[in-house]
Amino acid sequence: MKNDSKFWLKFSLVNLLIVALLGLLMRYKIGFEFPYFNQKNLQLSHSNFAFTGWISHTLMVLMVYTLQHKIINFNFGKYKKFFVLNLICSYGMLVFFILQGHGPICMLFSVLTILVSFYFAFTFFKDLQRVDNKLLFKNWFKGALFFNVISSLGSFALAYMMMTKNIHQNEYLVSIYYFLHFQYNGWFFFACMGLFFDFFQLKKTEDSFFATSFKLFFTCCIPAYFLSILWLELPMWLYVIVVIAAVIQGVAWFRLLYGILKQKSEAMRKLGFALRYVLLFVGFALSIKLLLQMGSTIPFVSKLAFGFRPIVIAYLHLVLLAIITLFLLFYIHASAFFPRLEQTVFGLILFSVGVLLNEIILAVQGIASFSYTMIPHVNELLFGAAMVLVTGSGILVYNTFKKS
Repeated sequence: MKNDSKFWLKFSLVNLLIVALLGLLMRYKIGFEFPYFNQKNLQLSHSNFAFTGWISHTLMVLMVYTLQHKIINFNFGKYKKFFVLNLICSYGMLVFFILQGHGPICMLFSVLTILVSFYFAFTFFKDLQRVDNKLLFKNWFKGALFFNVISSLGSFALAYMMMTKNIHQNEYLVSIYYFLHFQYNGWFFFACMGLFFDFFQLKKTEDSFFATSFKLFFTCCIPAYFLSILWLELPMWLYVIVVIAAVIQGVAWFRLLYGILKQKSEAMRKLGFALRYVLLFVGFALSIKLLLQMGSTIPFVSKLAFGFRPIVIAYLHLVLLAIITLFLLFYIHASAFFPRLEQTVFGLILFSVGVLLNEIILAVQGIASFSYTMIPHVNELLFGAAMVLVTGSGILVYNTFKKS
């Protein structure tokens, strides 16, 4: 059973390397002279491929792998078409976003990707119904599928604006943030939490809050979207709901973290240094993210955050790299899909160091931008961090194809 998933996860790690290489190329263009390729098109290719080719593909494979162990006579083969179609669309966007930006071919691949995600959600949900309700990961997976489906409304709105050439700044930003929120904080986060709950076999009998945490995060996810658009000057009643949602998510996370450390400390100690370090890194990053989320409810802080591009980029990378990407790398290697060679451990640690360097530099740049202070050689430093990320992911890919 593991060999089927292992084959598709090789694509995942190769795709992560491609994402890192595109990031490196963008950093090179900013810091040095490089006339080829349009920077905006590279950014579109980088972000869309990261979402579909790396994260969504990996989540689908790991979610299907999880069901293999829970359902008798599970049909893994029927999901292969989803993996293939999603990869075809991902590689299509990878190439054509670079060549034509928001062109007709890219729009076609984008729409097809959404349709594939719809069909996957429908098929997977039916199989998920056969899983015992006592298994807590089940609800997290249901939530992930739900948020992945509704996030598409943002994509459809953006596609309509692009096709009609009728783009208004506020509507454009609202649609982008809608899509990003329900991908980052919905589909990605809930799927990863489901994988985490299954990996450590968290049970309601160990701590009743393990079951309650899902209800709190799910209920708060929709109003938390408005944290992204506080600059629209929301009515007071809605602002109060948003603040409450942000506080509940923060409190729920730290209460959940307390329960996890209390019940699963021994299991974490058995993971080995590198995997334990990465998991602690992810937990710390998620804690910072939720604290920042609560802080953003303060109007002054919110205006500062959305007014400076480095802050926005640092926050997005905090979620995408430090939380989602590192957790997926942890899960893949903790589940022993590939031989845990010394070089693999080194690659995993090196990649996490690259993530840390990238976040520190972006954070310093963002804070300095409040006073319009220029950080010397910041572009070169970010290029160096991108080199570390590429090297780390390259080592992981090399060892993926290397025989034990």
